[in-house]
Amino acid sequence: MNLHLVSLGCARNLVDSEHMLGRLREAGWRIVEGPDDADVIIVNTCSFIESAADESIDTILELARYKTEGACRALIVTGCLPERYREAIGRELSEVDLFLGTGAFNQIVTAVESVIGNLEGERCILPDPDAIPVSNPDAPRVQTLPHSAYIKIAEGCSRSCTYCIIPRLRGRQKSRPAGEIVAEARRLVAAGTRELVLVAQDSTAYGHDLTGGMGLGGLLRRLSDIDDDIWIRVLYGHPESIDDDIIRTMAERPNICPYFDLPIQHASDRVLRRMGRRHTQADLFHLFERIREFAPQASLRTTVIVGFPGETDQDFKTLQSFVETVRFDHLGVFTYSDADDLPSHRLDAHVSRKTARKRHDRLMSRQRDISTEKNAAYLDRTLDVLIEESPEADLFLGRTAFQAPEVDGLVYVKGRELPLGRFAPVTIIDTLEYDLVGEAR
Repeated sequence: MNLHLVSLGCARNLVDSEHMLGRLREAGWRIVEGPDDADVIIVNTCSFIESAADESIDTILELARYKTEGACRALIVTGCLPERYREAIGRELSEVDLFLGTGAFNQIVTAVESVIGNLEGERCILPDPDAIPVSNPDAPRVQTLPHSAYIKIAEGCSRSCTYCIIPRLRGRQKSRPAGEIVAEARRLVAAGTRELVLVAQDSTAYGHDLTGGMGLGGLLRRLSDIDDDIWIRVLYGHPESIDDDIIRTMAERPNICPYFDLPIQHASDRVLRRMGRRHTQADLFHLFERIREFAPQASLRTTVIVGFPGETDQDFKTLQSFVETVRFDHLGVFTYSDADDLPSHRLDAHVSRKTARKRHDRLMSRQRDISTEKNAAYLDRTLDVLIEESPEADLFLGRTAFQAPEVDGLVYVKGRELPLGRFAPVTIIDTLEYDLVGEAR
């Protein structure tokens, strides 16, 4: 029978989706691209912020029509939405046949078969995420990106940021054994993957929970030894867990992208304290100075939240000044998303959505100027580009080492007969706000 899966949210969710697809294909299911002919439709959801939960619900309702208009016999919802709202979501979404929480991905085959077979059982399967082992060396996987692959190196988070629901949805941090990660990386590279992207909720804290285990720096060195002709990238680091060993390793190994993704969330000490963050603005300045000392070619990415409860005009000015001083290569700005199950909901002096949106637009406008200026520095330079797509003859899309998949800009490459999934030297002939234009040499 046919199965269609929609994966929403972050790269970590995509890894879960790929492993569910792997288990289902191994069990004999045929994976189809669209929902029209699918006997079973699965939506792997996100509910990290309000807009993500809204997107998940809209997607579920849109796909539910295939139960009457198409071949769909069962609609299954997995991931963070049922984990966050639990049995209440079942009462609201009667169109859904089965809900699986974040700790139930390894039950997907049994769950699908029970729904198709009309077997009696629970409608909401919500095991404790802390009780699910993160290690599974033999788990099959269907890779959905042609030339890059995300590798989840840990699950969960042991921090207590007041705006974040992740520890409740995913449990405390659980790092995978290094040998298992390296074995998975070898299989992916042998299958043709050219970029390995390491992800976790707090990637730079990898190994801190393992007795006698190596940290991220040691893991990166082992992965770097697999093949010289690959890129290794790290996403979702944390300013408090990155150390000199990680920075030096990323700076010194040619096949590790000197790409530092470190969400700071804010730069006002007062707001950081209210967020439950333990670093200060001075710590952040010192960190980015240290990175640029060890890796002058480093690309810096961060995300920040504006409109957090209690954020004053002066706090926002402090944040904007910090952004203008550090000059990040990539910056994501989010407006604070409130919910009554967050500790930050109970803080005083909530900021209006209108004010938060104005601050968002103002900061993004400033970042566009910074990004435009930084991109202009690449004019006439020749860069290695991973060629990924060819939307039309003699035009290709690719990325440099300082452009992460799905979140950063692209390089539009003019050339002929460039092999997809390979690196090509490209001379930059024009620069845009976020993208580059180049010619293959």
